[in-house]
Parts: sequence; C-alpha cells; structure tokens
Amino acid sequence: MIYPSIDKLLTQVGSKYLLVNIVAKRAKEMDVTKHYQLKEEEYTSKKNIGRALEEVAKNLIHIKENEE
Repeated sequence: MIYPSIDKLLTQVGSKYLLVNIVAKRAKEMDVTKHYQLKEEEYTSKKNIGRALEEVAKNLIHIKENEE
C-alpha cells in the first residue's frame, strides 16, 4: 500500500496532473536545498518524492490558484 493514499491527496489537490507537478517541484527543491519541513525521522519515506507527498498530505504545501 502506498502512503499517503492518492485518494486522500486528490481531496486536497484538484487533479492528478497538478499533484504530480507540485510533488516533482518540491522533491527537486529538497534535492538542491536540503531543506525539509519536518524532521527527517518524522518522514515515513526515505526518498524525496515520498517526502513531498507526505508534506502535501499534512498540508505543509499550499497551492495558490491563479485568479483571472
């Protein structure tokens, strides 16, 4: 089973496409800056992609939608 659940994440993010983009950008940011929003032992995942998904699940990443 994948943690966090994709169904749970999609209730916070509008679409799978947006979720993939957000998580990919955050994972790359973690690689470059080595900045994590949680302590490393608080993450379930060892990889940055999984850690970015966990941050989305815990509402640590906020999405601003364009107002047009």
